[in-house]
Amino acid sequence: MNNYTLWDKYNVPVPRYTSYPAVPNWQQDPPHTDNWFLSINDSLKEDNQISLYIHLPFCEQLCTYCACNKRITKNHKVESPYIETVLQEWSYYLSRFEYKPVIKEIHLGGGTPTFFSPNELSKLISGLTQNVQIAENASFAFEAHPNSTSLEHLETLFSLGFNRLSIGVQDISPMILKAINRNQTKEEVIQVTHQAREIGYKSINYDIIYGLPFQNETHIRETIDFVKEMRPDRLAFYAYAHVPWKSKGQRAFTSDDLLSGIEKHKLKLVGEKLLLDAGYESIAMDHYALPSDSLYKAYKNGKLFRNFMGFTDTTIRCQIGLGNSSISDNSSIYMQNEKTVEGYQQLVAEYGHALVKGHQRSESEVIVGRHIIDLICNDQTIFKNTSFDQNIQKICEKRITELEKDGLIKISKNQLDITPCGKPFVRNVCAALDPNIAGRKEENRYSMAI
Repeated sequence: MNNYTLWDKYNVPVPRYTSYPAVPNWQQDPPHTDNWFLSINDSLKEDNQISLYIHLPFCEQLCTYCACNKRITKNHKVESPYIETVLQEWSYYLSRFEYKPVIKEIHLGGGTPTFFSPNELSKLISGLTQNVQIAENASFAFEAHPNSTSLEHLETLFSLGFNRLSIGVQDISPMILKAINRNQTKEEVIQVTHQAREIGYKSINYDIIYGLPFQNETHIRETIDFVKEMRPDRLAFYAYAHVPWKSKGQRAFTSDDLLSGIEKHKLKLVGEKLLLDAGYESIAMDHYALPSDSLYKAYKNGKLFRNFMGFTDTTIRCQIGLGNSSISDNSSIYMQNEKTVEGYQQLVAEYGHALVKGHQRSESEVIVGRHIIDLICNDQTIFKNTSFDQNIQKICEKRITELEKDGLIKISKNQLDITPCGKPFVRNVCAALDPNIAGRKEENRYSMAI
């Protein structure tokens, strides 16, 4: 079967597997908050290191490609009340912890974290790290919009322990940026990158998207040529996910403005070849890194991990999400905060927390989740000699056999390996082990695989 036929066959809606089960398959009634904090304390008893994700939802302008949870406003008076609410939420968590946490990771996501002033961000980080221990070799990172990230932002966050940043480049073509309503220039990307390096940030990531409205091969070549010049340490080169039923901004585009699955995937092949020729290594799903970067080293050593913050070189059992819509995870339970800003602030004011949705993972879900993480991070998984793992193989045998027949995976004894040909289809391979996916098209539920 040639690649074009494979792309057509496997270009179906499947989860992105940032969690397992995927959020649409979480149980209707969330776990009780007392059970959540009991579970957290069990985790902290074994290992008191934690990761913190803080959702900072505000943006001054709507980027129409974006499907993230955000609030569009130019009113910067919202900054201080929101930061105060996040710190109040964190204070409540600390009051429920039976063991003093050690912060290993902090990630500021958005929205646009640099919508907030350096002073407000300083207040946030100082409040989060007050009276807690910071782990040796901690990793603090933030997402940077080139248009709003000032030298003062970079210097302030660096002084607070931040050593990584991720710059939302997407594409460098003024035409494409205008089409997606993203207000930034190539010169601003250059400036933020150079300033961060001069200050001392040890790792810079670029986000690049292929398949954007009106985008073609020339745009991809120009953008990757720019990447080659700037040499970020790592980058995410991923497909535009068209989910207009979820994100109203995407309704500005029609199918006529977008490339088909096969034509869209050709853009990835062009960009990927340029990246590999430039010395970048393909690591986990849609991610690339220079051999000197810690993410590549973790991938080569089989220690790469993925959580709601993205790929990381540390395996932390307990991740706490603060801010509206944030998701927390301690391996056995997922919990999510209220999505709206006002609802989040009201709940925290009344109860100290804003947990409204969640999922208690069954033993079988934990095991399937482990296989999915291994496939995404290591390109392979090993089935243990247990009744449950053997049962997974039996239940999924038909789908696994079909993947092997198409050359996407290789089965040997109890090991499943994703082939080089199969790497672009890693989400499909994960779906083959997912009992919630029956091989049917999941319209208006997940984004397309390609």
